[in-house]
Amino acid sequence: MIRRHVIVHGSVQGVGFRYSAALEARRLGVAGWARNRPEGTVELEIEGAEASVDAMLDWLTTGPQGAVVERTDVSAREPDGESGFGITG
Repeated sequence: MIRRHVIVHGSVQGVGFRYSAALEARRLGVAGWARNRPEGTVELEIEGAEASVDAMLDWLTTGPQGAVVERTDVSAREPDGESGFGITG
């Protein structure tokens, strides 16, 4: 199990990014959460098997239709055994 903290930059609010990310995370079996940040980015924490987390990270580089992802900042975190994927703030 691995966990990653991700900040997604670009036109990523108001396009269903968090909702679509939650659907993709559930499809991949990845746990964690997503939330909008005040400066217009989307912040996520994702946890799961390395291959699933890597697939989610790949998805986050483009996001859903309508999003324009400029970059993703990814950092490692310690897994905490989280289950499910939620949308906050």
